[in-house]
Amino acid sequence: MKKVLIANRGEIACRVIRTLKKMGIHSVAIYSDADRNALHVKLADESYYIGPSPSSESYLALDKIIDIALKHEVDGIHPGYGFLSENPAFALKLASLKIKLIGPSAYSMEVMGDKLSAKDAVKKFGIPMVPGTDYALSDIGEAIRVGENVGYPVLIKASAGGGGKGMKIVNNSDEMKDQMQLAVNEATSSFGNGAVFIEKFVTSPRHVEIQILADSFGNTVYLFERECSIQRRHQKVVEEAPSAVLTPEIRKAMGEAAVKVAKACQYEGAGTVEFLMDDALNFYFLEMNTRLQVEHPVTEMITGLDLVEQQIRIARGEKLSFVQDDLKINGHAIELRIYAEDPYDNFNPSINILSKYRLPVGDGIRVDNGYEEGSPIPIYYDPMLAKLTVHAETRTGAIQKMLYAIQNFEIEGIASTLNFGAFVMKHPDFVKGHFDTNFVQKNWTPEEIKNKFESESEVAACLAMYLLSANDQRLNTV
Repeated sequence: MKKVLIANRGEIACRVIRTLKKMGIHSVAIYSDADRNALHVKLADESYYIGPSPSSESYLALDKIIDIALKHEVDGIHPGYGFLSENPAFALKLASLKIKLIGPSAYSMEVMGDKLSAKDAVKKFGIPMVPGTDYALSDIGEAIRVGENVGYPVLIKASAGGGGKGMKIVNNSDEMKDQMQLAVNEATSSFGNGAVFIEKFVTSPRHVEIQILADSFGNTVYLFERECSIQRRHQKVVEEAPSAVLTPEIRKAMGEAAVKVAKACQYEGAGTVEFLMDDALNFYFLEMNTRLQVEHPVTEMITGLDLVEQQIRIARGEKLSFVQDDLKINGHAIELRIYAEDPYDNFNPSINILSKYRLPVGDGIRVDNGYEEGSPIPIYYDPMLAKLTVHAETRTGAIQKMLYAIQNFEIEGIASTLNFGAFVMKHPDFVKGHFDTNFVQKNWTPEEIKNKFESESEVAACLAMYLLSANDQRLNTV
């Protein structure tokens, strides 16, 4: 594999390019009108225009991307995450053209891309699943009977897709008809598939996922867990590895369950098996993401592995160079997603120019970044600017290092989620590890927190002025 096209943009495109350069592989970027001067375009060895700014006309334009790959004799395509990364049609088309997708097969994507088919694939392996149905529901009477049998509250979920779309909580039988219709409508409009099913609603859940790697020789290993419970709108915003609550026994059980899930769909490459964990530390299979995850840096930092490099090696037909017993957890890592969003205005996107953009540096501080000072923030794509990841020997050390890194991350011209990240790191429940997926909903009160940060800034400014004045007086007396 001598030349790889990155079918993506932003920080993940930049991150893949870094590994390609390290491995001596020629990198090819694509860009839309909005990304003509983007950082990933500057970093790549070659770059080609793909189309207008809307993703449907550029980064999702399957045929355009394949045409560029064929014209410029590309050996492989790395899809990153999002866009075409879990598109079976894209995988099949590339396979027919003998272009290697750096990811799993279309078969694996299809099986795990639908929550119901995923449940069906793994149930014979004895993997714990949330009580509920493993088939699509359309009859309201049956849905009510399921709800009463499972016990309210229950969750109606879309079979296809994710991100909280087509997901509704039902507290009693009287709510079932309206909530089910809303879920079906939302699932249909979002995914073109209105199939829904019912699960027991776990009231204080934690979201814990297992990273796996699988080669084409039947070898599959798990790279331990990531705790992804700090979420807003069902989207992860803070991730860490390892989890603060898992025992070695639970970690092993979850890891072995994740390996079974991978084998159930004949998986090859890097993938993530997601679990829901209740307050008694019982875990249940949720789904499998058949791609590289946004939060993969925390796993890289505690294992010392480059997951993109491992993806490429597996795609080249290489055997994993290690076995499960070779893998150890080294220290603790935390990742904060930095969004161009205003956390004091319901996390709405902040679209403007990055007038000041200075990244923190230091031992154990990593920034996966897709922008430069002076860059505009396009309205067409996900508003994530960068991922700030830190590593330390202990969880307490990682929290302190994250606070230092946030303080030294300078962003002006737009609103960002840096203050939100500092709030999470300082919150007693996060520090103690006592949190679940409802953390933001329960604790983030924008006005109160804004006043607190402004008060702290005023104190810091007054202290700085006092120290400056005292230093001037000292110098004048010398």
